[in-house]
Amino acid sequence: MATFITLGNFTDQGIKSIKDSVKRSEAVREMGKKFGVTVKNIYWTMGVYDLVGVFEAPNGESMSAFSLAISMAGNLRGQTLRAFDKEEFSGILQKLG
Repeated sequence: MATFITLGNFTDQGIKSIKDSVKRSEAVREMGKKFGVTVKNIYWTMGVYDLVGVFEAPNGESMSAFSLAISMAGNLRGQTLRAFDKEEFSGILQKLG
């Protein structure tokens, strides 16, 4: 499974309904199952980003579809990063020769 990190910010709609944010995070966990995505953790943060999510997905296509489904709700905008652990990155470096 590939690891993805999402950095998110609430939209105007999302901040107006901030009191529902924890409840929405549970809905996101359930939605992930439809796409084969596991929510490892969601953090509410202070600073440039309002949320940081850590996910595992079988591939980028599954994560992209999941991210788009979340965005369609209109509460959050974000960017998703593919993350590599030490072993994965070592494998990438070995391909360099």
